[in-house]
Amino acid sequence: MKQEDYIPLIKQALDEDLSTQGDVTSQAIFSEESGKAILLSKDTGILAGAEVFTAVFRVIDPETSVSFSYDDGAALVPGNQVAALSGKVCSLLKAERVALNFLSFLSGIATRTNTFVRATARPGKVRILDTRKTLPCFRALSKYAVRVGGGTNHRMGLYDMVLIKDNHIDAAGGITEAVKRIKTKWAGEFRIEVECRTLDDVREALDCEVDVIMLDNMSLGQIKKAVTLINHKVKCEVSGQMDMKDIRQVSKLDVDYISVGKLTKSVDAFDFSLNIEI
Repeated sequence: MKQEDYIPLIKQALDEDLSTQGDVTSQAIFSEESGKAILLSKDTGILAGAEVFTAVFRVIDPETSVSFSYDDGAALVPGNQVAALSGKVCSLLKAERVALNFLSFLSGIATRTNTFVRATARPGKVRILDTRKTLPCFRALSKYAVRVGGGTNHRMGLYDMVLIKDNHIDAAGGITEAVKRIKTKWAGEFRIEVECRTLDDVREALDCEVDVIMLDNMSLGQIKKAVTLINHKVKCEVSGQMDMKDIRQVSKLDVDYISVGKLTKSVDAFDFSLNIEI
């Protein structure tokens, strides 16, 4: 994760929270007093976002000290003292909510991802992929949290991999024509993945010699037949509203990837609290 992935977001979030007046409550109560704070876990799951959390406080006041007791990827339980902070009380209070929002969001993604990864019937052989269903402008951070949780990033955007989806196929007049145009345009520069909705689609995609076939919204019975057709000729991804039950069943099959939009599109925030003492 690079600073340019989160520093602009932090500054925008702080502007949203502080506007031109700042923290009018804390500024009225405190002046130059120093204090300490403890970050506590109130939840069970995976920590992600320590670097971003720290950066929020440093943007507000470079003299604030933030020391984490756990690294990203650590398993947390309620009551864990996750980090210790010290600095001006006003600075701690200004940064508190924004820092917690980032940490809770990212840890929530890592926790959910880890739950799906652990549910696979063949750990290490079937990889859980994320999607582009991310909060706008938070994609790099969200995909970082997926990696922390043990998942694997799919493409970052529309620019780094070819994925021929149903609308491309329908508008082009079929899989064969769509793949032909891609190969003419890019001549092997990008991996080509094709979304298949039927077994006939799978057969056609195999004839086109693509790199990955995505089985989209197929029944378990259809997936089994498709896997037999593919037979390791290309990589196989399964997609389409995957829940925990689906993960357990599909991961028993000879597939390479299962993509899950739920990793990033509807996340439960991880619960932390920051207790400040003077």
